[in-house]
Amino acid sequence: MYSGIPFVEQSDSTISQTPQREQEPVKNNAQPKPKSEGPGRLIQEMTQLASFLEQLRVQSHLIHFNYESSNFIGIHKFLKKQYELHQDQFDKVGELIRSMDYLLPMCMKGLLAAYKKFNHCESYDAKQMLITYYKNLEDFAMMAKKVRKLAEKEDAPDIDNYMAQLIEDSFKSSWYIKATLRE
Repeated sequence: MYSGIPFVEQSDSTISQTPQREQEPVKNNAQPKPKSEGPGRLIQEMTQLASFLEQLRVQSHLIHFNYESSNFIGIHKFLKKQYELHQDQFDKVGELIRSMDYLLPMCMKGLLAAYKKFNHCESYDAKQMLITYYKNLEDFAMMAKKVRKLAEKEDAPDIDNYMAQLIEDSFKSSWYIKATLRE
């Protein structure tokens, strides 16, 4: 007897039949409960934050490759640290969402659909790329402030504390860029 279930001999035809599970189709929309139920609104905002982080990671990485100016080396190194930081931040936000038994979107299509207000670079001009990026960092910090308030309301101190860290990191990076751009 294994795990409390008695062993029953079965015919070969019974053994060859494996249970079939119907796969649920993948949905690209977020799966949180409605805003009125539990932490649904918090999770929805955190999913948007994760989407924003992924877009920041890609943007900082592409600027890292395409930036050309007299301060190239410093900006190149700074942006490498930024896209690595955004990857770590994305991972942590995703883990916080999963720790509350919610799922993130299944693929990039669903993730990008979660936050559509992202400002994209429209020029290869070095200054314009950095301006777009630092404005996105500041918008991200403001979104993290909103999530922090929701986390406090839901009594989620781990999320509240991490949002404070994201806010600090984003405004600090924005300040570095603005200080670099000043003449």
